[in-house]
Amino acid sequence: MPSRPISAAVDALTDRLADGGVVVLPTDTVYGIAARAADADGVAELYRRKGRDPDVPTAVLVADPQQAERLWSGPSPARDRLTSRFWPGPLTLVDRRAAGLAWDLGGDPSSLGARCPDHALVRALAARVGPLAVSSANRSGDPPAVRADAVAAALGEDLLVADGGRLEGRPSTVVDLRDGFHVLRVGAATEAELRAAWRPPTMSGTEGK
Repeated sequence: MPSRPISAAVDALTDRLADGGVVVLPTDTVYGIAARAADADGVAELYRRKGRDPDVPTAVLVADPQQAERLWSGPSPARDRLTSRFWPGPLTLVDRRAAGLAWDLGGDPSSLGARCPDHALVRALAARVGPLAVSSANRSGDPPAVRADAVAAALGEDLLVADGGRLEGRPSTVVDLRDGFHVLRVGAATEAELRAAWRPPTMSGTEGK
């Protein structure tokens, strides 16, 4: 897909995502292959194209923190501190899934990973169609794609690819918040800065109390 205004690109991508379709999107990290998270056929096609093990979870990309909050089981001040500091940006947060959210995204059905990317096209698409199940646009085990022209050879010439030029090529950092703070993958956001934001603020004037 050549460069075009965001609204026109969102229209084209939305049409392709209907009825189990998948598309390739630029993000603020690497290119991703995407399906509507609520569309089981689309997610299955994503896994098929990548050759991905169905037991490996896939995270979702969201339009904003409010969209993500509806996917998790309840409020979390620590999560709020991280999203306010690092979203939109290269941080994926894993937490307990909201009751009744039965999307098949691989892995543990009681948890869900979400990220709000620093990319206007992806956020606009997620606002239109809902959260997007997204994985790096490459065959499982291969390096992530950082150029649009590398995607078709790996995943299929029939894919609709939104060309965003050459991307940074560094994946997001993944943090599991289900039981404390656990870094599952080190990426663009450093563990030190994430831990600093995760810890509750120190109350001034409380020494010795």
